[in-house]
Amino acid sequence: MASSHGSLAKEAIALLNKFNAGRQCLDDFMEDASKDLQNMGTLHKKFILDVVSGCIEHKKLLDVVVNVFYGQNGKCLSRGDRSQFVIICYLATFSLDDLGLQRFSNIIKSLDIKKLHMFLTFFFTNLTTWIQDEWNSIYDAAYVEKHWINPLLRWRPEMDILIDQLAVKISGGSRVKKAPIKTTEPQEFSLSKPKPRPLPMPELIPQQEKSKPVPKSTYMAPKEIQMMEEIKQKNHQRTEELLYEANMKQFSCGNPQKSEHTKRVVSQIKEDLDSKLKFNSFHSSELPSSYKNISWPIKLNSAAILRQGALYDRQLEKELQRMESLVEGAREPSSFHQWQKEMREKDLQEELAKIERRRLEGRISYEEAAMARTRIMERNQKTAQLQKEETAQLMRRYAEKRLQEEKEMRDLVQQVAEGHKNSKTAKEKLQKIKQSIVKEVSEQRRELLRQALEEAQAELSRRFEIICEIRAIESLPHVRVRNFDNSGTAGHELLGEMSLVELKERLALLREVQQTQQQEKREHILEEKQNKKQLLLEQLDTINLHTRALAQAAVIRKKEKEARPGFRQAMTRDETVLALQKKLEEKQQERQRLKQIESRKAKHSEQAAAHTEERNTGTHDKLDSEKLGGIGAELRASHPEGRSLCCFSDRNTQDINMLHRPVNV
Repeated sequence: MASSHGSLAKEAIALLNKFNAGRQCLDDFMEDASKDLQNMGTLHKKFILDVVSGCIEHKKLLDVVVNVFYGQNGKCLSRGDRSQFVIICYLATFSLDDLGLQRFSNIIKSLDIKKLHMFLTFFFTNLTTWIQDEWNSIYDAAYVEKHWINPLLRWRPEMDILIDQLAVKISGGSRVKKAPIKTTEPQEFSLSKPKPRPLPMPELIPQQEKSKPVPKSTYMAPKEIQMMEEIKQKNHQRTEELLYEANMKQFSCGNPQKSEHTKRVVSQIKEDLDSKLKFNSFHSSELPSSYKNISWPIKLNSAAILRQGALYDRQLEKELQRMESLVEGAREPSSFHQWQKEMREKDLQEELAKIERRRLEGRISYEEAAMARTRIMERNQKTAQLQKEETAQLMRRYAEKRLQEEKEMRDLVQQVAEGHKNSKTAKEKLQKIKQSIVKEVSEQRRELLRQALEEAQAELSRRFEIICEIRAIESLPHVRVRNFDNSGTAGHELLGEMSLVELKERLALLREVQQTQQQEKREHILEEKQNKKQLLLEQLDTINLHTRALAQAAVIRKKEKEARPGFRQAMTRDETVLALQKKLEEKQQERQRLKQIESRKAKHSEQAAAHTEERNTGTHDKLDSEKLGGIGAELRASHPEGRSLCCFSDRNTQDINMLHRPVNV
């Protein structure tokens, strides 16, 4: 029988190793295991299945012991032995009364004795310490002590004998355990106890003298502020009275309304200003003249004066070089410059003629595109009218189909609502049971929190008393008096150490040196400014000479330019430009003619549409709206929850009524 229980334990260990909590369900796993163990007897099969299912159900409780054991002795253990320790811990905690000591010892002896000896000593030595505390955190403390701790303590003497037997078997001997030898215990000497020393008298805390009370004037507002407020109020009342008098008595000499003569003059001025405005003019106004007779002087800064003076110096050097080259026999380039100027003017005239041609061509293409756009719009309006008629027919069919679907959905919603009523009662019962459990747990939690709060308050009051005593000790005054000597050093034994008097003398000497340096620098800066001012005056004289010479040259150029014919006359003589202008006028006239024809057509179509609308739309709209409105009312009355469906039917009636309205082209 001993071998049979050992083999059964090994079968249970192998079966427990196969179980995976994350992937398998306990019931499915036990059914598969019972199928695999069909060849065994019913008692043996029941024992294995009960042990495995118990280990899986109480996994959280057993892992508390096994995890800590692996944490302390993990180096000499393997992961495969974990199931072995879980099953032994389960048998010792839950099934030791049913098995008996003999069967339990047989199971242990059939397995690894050395490892199980370590586990049993670890388990029973720490049973009443941290293991009990951990189990109490998972289950109720009274239940743990009654059903698990007390039975294990009852079996403690027999288990100690079993552990000793395993230790003897491991060591290889069969010696009987001897009684421990009593050792000598030392005893204390009977000496007289010394008297406690008397506590010293506490020192008297010196009391501070009574200070003078704060004068009452500090909490009272001064009289000056009150007087200023009264003066402000009087001034405010006086200004209000003056304002009222001014509003009531208007000036007799001034008339805010304008006379008729002034109104006529103002209107005449506005008409003159409006007549000068040319919003519909085709060509833009000419550019303002580049040369003006009145030339105001410009104030130049120093940088601009120097820059302009350098420019005129360079121009003067170039002119001198040119004169020297002419004296030496070089050729005069004035004829070449004249020819170059004429050719540039000719190129400019041709370019302006090209620009005018391009502008006229662009206007012609714009008129042609506008005419083509009107033709395309007419064609699109015809196709749109046909499309609207087709969409009206499709919308009617869609509305009928939608109403049929709404009826089917209403029947389906009623069936689903009846099914939901039965499930609501079961949910309410389950919710009541859960609420009662939550109330019991919350009451227990409140009691525990109240006890913890009382303990924390007592601890805080004790600490507060200690802090008050420490602060009273620290508040005693410490008198420190130390005199300061200006002529002596601090005594830090540094190389540059000096007294305060010596430091002040050295600082005074440094200030004198700095003042002399600043005075020299100021004199140098003033001298540089004077030289720069003289240079700027000389440059201004040269600039004035050059500006007068340039003004005379500009007057001569203007007179030459006025003698030459304008560019606009040459451009208007071009034949291609004249032909394009004629073509543009023809296109504009044709476009105006098309617009007049379209306006006449629109008037005729509006009159015809008004007659047809009076005849047809009234009766047709009434029939459609009555049909669809009646269906929507039936849906609202029979199915109040389906408001969205009825709203959709109303929307469909509106869409269909919109489609029957005539379209104005």
